[in-house]
Amino acid sequence: MVKLRLKRCGRKQRAVYRIVAIDVRSRREGKDLRKVGFYDPMKNQTYLNVPTILYFLERGAQPTGTVQNLLKKAELFKELPSN
Repeated sequence: MVKLRLKRCGRKQRAVYRIVAIDVRSRREGKDLRKVGFYDPMKNQTYLNVPTILYFLERGAQPTGTVQNLLKKAELFKELPSN
């Protein structure tokens, strides 16, 4: 199963996160399948690769709670075709 989750980057006390598609059994800093976005909580900036995120969501990828909140703020679920 694939999840969309945050991967920690940056230096000490100044974390930034990549949003990645990753296998459930991998650790947080493990090998990801694909980088699909970026999140900086200090500057409150978010970059999302929308077509790639939609691709993974349509194929059953599950976002974690935090990633789901970021996607809701970006109003990405409105673009997802409902079944």
